[in-house]
Amino acid sequence: MKVIKLTAIILLLITLPVGTFADEKKSDVIQINSGPISGKVEDGVRVFLGIPFAAPPAGELRWKPPQEIASWNQVRNSTVYGPSCPQPGQSVLMLGSGKFSEDCLYLNVWTTAKKADERLPVMVWIHGGAFNFGSGTQPEYNGKNLAKKGVVVVTINYRLGPLGFLVHPLLSKESAHGTSGNYGLLDQIAALKWVQKNIAAFGGNPDRVTIFGQSAGSRSVSLLMISPLSAGLFHRAIAESGGPIIGSEYLSPAFNGNMANVSKMGQKLTAKLGCDKAEDVLAAMRAKSAQEWVEAADCKTDLFDDEAPFFAPVFDGWVLPKNPLAAFSGGQQHDVPIIVGSTLNEGTLYLADEKDLSVEKYKSFLKSRFADQSGKAFAMFPAYKAEDVAPAIDHFLTVAANAQPARLVAQSMERKKSRAYLYLFTRLPDTAMTRKLKVHHGVELAYVFGNMSKSEGYNDTDMELSHKMMDYWVNFAKTGNPNGKGLPDWPAYQSKSDLNLEFSDTIRTNKNLFKKQCDFIDRMSTYRRQATNRSE
Repeated sequence: MKVIKLTAIILLLITLPVGTFADEKKSDVIQINSGPISGKVEDGVRVFLGIPFAAPPAGELRWKPPQEIASWNQVRNSTVYGPSCPQPGQSVLMLGSGKFSEDCLYLNVWTTAKKADERLPVMVWIHGGAFNFGSGTQPEYNGKNLAKKGVVVVTINYRLGPLGFLVHPLLSKESAHGTSGNYGLLDQIAALKWVQKNIAAFGGNPDRVTIFGQSAGSRSVSLLMISPLSAGLFHRAIAESGGPIIGSEYLSPAFNGNMANVSKMGQKLTAKLGCDKAEDVLAAMRAKSAQEWVEAADCKTDLFDDEAPFFAPVFDGWVLPKNPLAAFSGGQQHDVPIIVGSTLNEGTLYLADEKDLSVEKYKSFLKSRFADQSGKAFAMFPAYKAEDVAPAIDHFLTVAANAQPARLVAQSMERKKSRAYLYLFTRLPDTAMTRKLKVHHGVELAYVFGNMSKSEGYNDTDMELSHKMMDYWVNFAKTGNPNGKGLPDWPAYQSKSDLNLEFSDTIRTNKNLFKKQCDFIDRMSTYRRQATNRSE
């Protein structure tokens, strides 16, 4: 799908009404590491918005690891969101403040703590958007209702697209680590370091930090689980719909974390902007505006365009290990409890605007992902008539890009002391989105943050499920175990029993989630890995 199509999909996700705060305007001033800030109180929750956690990554700091923010002495107004990171379609996207700037490294805090020594658990949200879209300021990520459950909620921005993930040999040459890319992940790590230094001032406990995210945010969570640079910065993790890039190549073959492939894309984009012939290529690259880079990249997530440019994390040997499948399979991830899961219809969002789906087009889709094994993939996810193609792709993406990577991460924790908890979300609310896209990618966000209203189509069953999901998430942030009083038991994952919790009209325990299909994807992942090793 082209950029405009993906923009339309993002708009569907981010323009849902989420209610309003009570009209309280009480000033609230606290001291953080870089200087004093002034927040506000809304509906009993202390709110601090647009706090810079790193220096603006512009000019000479573009494509550099995030730097310390300059300190200030005067009280800084932190009652409005900071700008979102430059991205495609920003003329029509409204992400919180509606402003976009390369100076985008800001975060937001919601807390009910009245004083610094309350030491509440902390939940740090990493937004999704395919690493090219999105913001921590999106209305559905408002942390007020979750904070009322007894946690400090933090939402963050990070660099996106070619500004956040460009790989280029000249950038690698100037780097002290001999690598490039992953600037967006380094921003996330910088935000977590900020939390360690400052969250106590908001009544948070830096020794009980949970990172959680959905889609690209979920993939970020899983990647932070295996980054040596994030060790000790968080103590629990929640990954909603998306594993550690594993599975992402089924969305797009270009989305595989390979340094060489992404470097070619970076060089091609540099040439497109006319920077490759300059006497000082890097200076020419940095002289181009952020908007020029975003427009030249023309990032797409077209399921049927294998050549579409796409910027995402790479396995560079510094921020990330080269092989995340080996890292998780070998138990090399951080030893922290984790919740992992997916929704029932993960693929419908990517098919929202696709027309003329045919069996031949589907077979070509599988061929680009499975090569000589595509016949086996077709047999596992069959579609013999045109009307069967969309449901087949939906189910394939649900399993291959989400459910199986989640199960793999859960299985990997059996090599650790910490436990994993696996879920599937199947509740179908009566909203405009679900009437079109069923239990789609991102449907659980309203339940996790509690931002829903009956005017949108949610009913009492949805409200009750939201409260229970928030309780599970908050219990987990507090103790590393989601279970608690008044909640159905959620058993820790074990391969032998293969249990998961289903969030539906009711909450119940199931077993063997898409087992036949997940086992097939496991075998194919092993086959692809062995084929790659043989070719190296």
